Amino acid sequence: MNNYEKSNAILNINFQPSHRAKRLAGRILATFGYEKRQKLSHFLINELAFNAEVERIAIKVTNTKQWHKRRGTRLAVKKYGAYYPKTKRISIQNLTAVQGKELAPKTFLNTLLHEWMHHYDFEKLSLNSIHTKGFYERIKSLKEKLTF
Repeated sequence: MNNYEKSNAILNINFQPSHRAKRLAGRILATFGYEKRQKLSHFLINELAFNAEVERIAIKVTNTKQWHKRRGTRLAVKKYGAYYPKTKRISIQNLTAVQGKELAPKTFLNTLLHEWMHHYDFEKLSLNSIHTKGFYERIKSLKEKLTF
């Protein structure tokens, strides 16, 4: 089975997030300001790492606009965040690509969990983490277990 097929075959995460992780996710949903989000995100991703028995990672939340490209006057591509497997870190830009407004809390948390899932894939599942249906199903499984 190749990497793509393996990724598609795994639809759920195989750990239960702690009550602390659930509370932290809830606090992020109610938080604005990149410094507060930085602190809470650090605690959440490391709590999830502890729960999943994977290596802890670093996160950097910046008060900068999301990377983006335009085609003419239209926004064609934007990047909310990134996971760097070699250095085991996540980076999230806290401002929207065009208007420079702060990300909505749910968008921020979704981005954080998306990037953390790449880490989980690399560390726990030994996958070259790619955007497959299985990858998105694992994110859905994590969100359901965090109950939001």
